[in-house]
Amino acid sequence: MTYSSKIISDAVDALSALPSVGKKSAMRLALHLAGDSFSKKEKLIKAMEAMLNDLKICKDCFAYSDSEVCSICTNPVRDRSTVCVVENIRDLIAIEDTGTYQGLYHVLGGVISPLEGVGPENLEIDSLLARIEQLGSKELVMALSPTIDGETTIFYISRLLEAKDITISTIARGVSFGGDLEYADEFTLGRSIQSRLPYSQRQMS
Repeated sequence: MTYSSKIISDAVDALSALPSVGKKSAMRLALHLAGDSFSKKEKLIKAMEAMLNDLKICKDCFAYSDSEVCSICTNPVRDRSTVCVVENIRDLIAIEDTGTYQGLYHVLGGVISPLEGVGPENLEIDSLLARIEQLGSKELVMALSPTIDGETTIFYISRLLEAKDITISTIARGVSFGGDLEYADEFTLGRSIQSRLPYSQRQMS
């Protein structure tokens, strides 16, 4: 595409680098912002600057946070006896949007995937074990995407905790095997969280 302004061209290039944003969508966004009010552009710029300079990772659950510990972890109303383990922050947000879960979270930062070169040492598994010990957790909800790598990760963590007095549960299979949690609709995902099942290592055999 040829533009009359290098500023617009650079804006399109920057926007099109975002996931799922093609050149045409980026052009529409850039032109919309260019023709809109100064206040809207200023608000967007301030939000981006805050993400660049002020956004943190919660030291407890590894979700995004405005401070050292996120608002979910510091919320006194949350059930601290239950920890929901998710692959990434997108999955945490998807579960929060259902409004059906009131415990804490722990973001692993991925799943065990030998083909991708991701081992347990690359994930926040050690910190999860330490956190369970600190909190005295009674239940661990393994809300990982129902894939082979997800199942492998659940199995690995359950083996590490088999001597502990803690219930390990998995989300019900309202979410189809091989699917990504973040793409499940809120009703299905919420029902899967509420209908979670005790995890048995026999599932892997």
